Amino acid sequence: MTTTSGIIILMSSDPLSLVLSGYGAMVLVMLGLWAVQLRTRNASIADVGFCFGLIAVVLWYVREASGETERKLLVILMVSLYAGRLGFFLLFHRVISKAEDARYQDLRRSWGTHERWRMFGYFQVQAAAVTAFSLPFLVVIQNPRPPFGFGELAGLLIWIGAVSAEAVSDWQLSRFRARPWNRQRVCRDGFWYWSRHPNYFFEWLHWWAYVVMAVGAPGWPLTLIGPIGMGWALITVSGIPLAERQALKTRGQDYRDYQETTNAFVPWKPKRPISQR
Repeated sequence: MTTTSGIIILMSSDPLSLVLSGYGAMVLVMLGLWAVQLRTRNASIADVGFCFGLIAVVLWYVREASGETERKLLVILMVSLYAGRLGFFLLFHRVISKAEDARYQDLRRSWGTHERWRMFGYFQVQAAAVTAFSLPFLVVIQNPRPPFGFGELAGLLIWIGAVSAEAVSDWQLSRFRARPWNRQRVCRDGFWYWSRHPNYFFEWLHWWAYVVMAVGAPGWPLTLIGPIGMGWALITVSGIPLAERQALKTRGQDYRDYQETTNAFVPWKPKRPISQR
């Protein structure tokens, strides 16, 4: 009995076993959420599932992986604040008592009769995404160096700035859209004056925090999955392209003017319109 228990503990603490078990759990979670959206017709629940799934998988790593207790507590705090804040924001702004986001509606229309099974595939891609984006946290947890060195503190400062700015960006946009007279207007408040998608930029920037925290540690190149993968998704796949297409549909010329003057991603001083140059 003791030998068997020892084998189970050894297998559960092996990084590959931890990642595979986390992925298996997320496959089941996303299968359940896919079934839920069949009834609700709101696929935004996949984004909520990504956030809370990431927390669950990282907590599994914290419990089973080797590492310093202080660093594990820091990782728990970081993933809970980052993904928890975003998950609750999406839950209350895009899922509960809300119509499905227009971007998902467009996808359903484009998929036609294959929509049900392509949506199933999309939810399973989310399960794989949770697994991939959990790897930076696992690398940080298993960093063999003493906790809270210069690199770790520098990464934490990046994390604090980026996560705070993303939360402020979301709040600024929500406040703007809550006013009925802004329904067809473009938000240029706060960070949205400097970038068309500041929330995406700060989301991407936040992933660099784990790179800085783990650089030089065993497996640290895996932390690059965060900024590279998230940057690719936000800039070329599911972020900016879909959001811009929808904004042009609903806000027309006002958004075209916004595109002409304001960076899509990196916050920067707006340019003067061509007509004023």
